[in-house]
Amino acid sequence: MTNDSIVLIVQIIAAMGVVVSVVYLAIQIHQQNQITKAQFGHSLTQRQYDRYFASSKDGEFSAFLSKDWSGDLSDEERVRVSMFLITTLVDIFDVYEKVQDNFVNNKHLETRMNALKLGTFKTPLARTVWDFWKITRDQEFIEWFEREIYGEDSELDYKRSETDYTGFSKSIR
Repeated sequence: MTNDSIVLIVQIIAAMGVVVSVVYLAIQIHQQNQITKAQFGHSLTQRQYDRYFASSKDGEFSAFLSKDWSGDLSDEERVRVSMFLITTLVDIFDVYEKVQDNFVNNKHLETRMNALKLGTFKTPLARTVWDFWKITRDQEFIEWFEREIYGEDSELDYKRSETDYTGFSKSIR
């Protein structure tokens, strides 16, 4: 065997080692992506379960959630409703982005949107909270959200007082 033959054999073995390393690395990256997706999904599910559990064990909060939010609300209740709606929106923003980035399955978003379609965002106060926060989103999200929640009624016709628009009465500002 000549030196050239030995060098050629060593180069072939080294090249095969590189190929095997790249394949192994690709498998590791794929597995890590699957683990990351599972962790995102778990954290989103846990966040939702925590809210459900808090609602079930806190009678005052359950009474608050069962109140007619389109009716007369005190200033304190309007603030509480607004903060709850903002929390819900921020959760939807987060889950929507995770779905778009293919980090979690669409079921996480569907579950949340189905709950909102029951009426949470159909009240005038909720609409004003949405109108205030939607400027933080891109047009694609805005159109998707309004189509999902309001359907053909995306241009809701309601009387907008200053309190409806801001969610707060003048005495609070």
